Amino acid sequence: MTLRTIPLAAAQTLPVWRRPVFLLFLMAAAMPLAFSTWSALLNNFVIERAGFTGVEIGWLHTVREIPGLLAVVVIAILLLFREQVLAAVMLILLGAATAVTAWFPSLGGIMVITLLSSIGFHYFETVNQSLQLQWIDRARAPRVIGWIVAIGSAASLVAYALIVLTWRAFELSYNTVYLASGGACVLIALFCLFAYPQFEAPHPQNRHLVLRRRYWLYYALQFMAGARRQIFVVFAAFMMVEKFGFGVEQVTALMLINFLANMLIAPYLGRFISRFGEQASMLVEYGGLFCVFVLYGGLYWFDWGVWLAATLYVVDHLFFAMSFAQKTYFQKIADPADMAPTAAVAFTINHIAAVFLPAGLGYLWVTSPGAVFGLAAGMAATSFLLALLIPRHPSAGNETRLSGGDGWSVVPAE
Repeated sequence: MTLRTIPLAAAQTLPVWRRPVFLLFLMAAAMPLAFSTWSALLNNFVIERAGFTGVEIGWLHTVREIPGLLAVVVIAILLLFREQVLAAVMLILLGAATAVTAWFPSLGGIMVITLLSSIGFHYFETVNQSLQLQWIDRARAPRVIGWIVAIGSAASLVAYALIVLTWRAFELSYNTVYLASGGACVLIALFCLFAYPQFEAPHPQNRHLVLRRRYWLYYALQFMAGARRQIFVVFAAFMMVEKFGFGVEQVTALMLINFLANMLIAPYLGRFISRFGEQASMLVEYGGLFCVFVLYGGLYWFDWGVWLAATLYVVDHLFFAMSFAQKTYFQKIADPADMAPTAAVAFTINHIAAVFLPAGLGYLWVTSPGAVFGLAAGMAATSFLLALLIPRHPSAGNETRLSGGDGWSVVPAE
């Protein structure tokens, strides 16, 4: 099928399944099939097949975050490719790398294949965020992005349910599961690449590096989110395997519960943001995460047991599901032409700490795991304080409570 370019406004005349929002839904479903499956099996795979400890898992996640730190490279790539095409190509790379993960059961092999899949994941997420903010109007953004989160969670739910139901029943191998999940991602990405026209947004994107002083609070929130989230991504699931002896089915079942909860709750989170604003959402998220990380630390200091650990893991995911409030906050304050370059800059800022923290904290983990989660609690508290600076109705010129606007009254949209 030949690719053609049509204006975004004209896309509403297409069948529903060929419209831009439906394409975003499809890509939201494809990415977790590969990435979530890789994540679900990773800790068991590297411990059983490669003998990883906290040190090796820390270094692995440091390598995994390098492409995120280099997300600004996307700006240069967009001089050659359209964002929509690049998104599909990066999904293909993510799926293909995931598919062959089990072929390289050594430290070096796992590092290389993880780097490749990470390039696909991070560069896809960079342009996907930009496309969401360009293709979805501001009034509908919180609710539509909430549905996108729910669809991604539903895709993860399907993948995890299949693993839980079939892993022991059919004596599946890591290779079989990785091939199936990565291959499914590749097939959907190919469909997205060839079955859709190229949608032309009304505001051409800047193709150079964009750093604006008035976006400083957004940058700070991104930095703290990247640092805080890495501690959870790297060490929370690793704790479930190392400390509590969870097997593949148990880790996957826990993640299945997470995504079932996200699938059901994410649309309501979008409504919450629409009604109460981004600041309220972030304050709830960061305050909740502070409590969760304090309790995580208590699991090591007071040995409270596996059921609390599992409960905290699920609650942790629910708070992280609220993080798309950062996207809609930026959409309200940003120049429409800044979506693509700022998405790349934000991903780089988000991963500055992410590249260095996992390896460094891996050494702290082997001596004091509770201290790692204590550090995460401090980061959540810092994010909470930053969120207090977000106006109730952010807009260009009223980016923070320090911007000159009153931060409280309704500011007309641009």
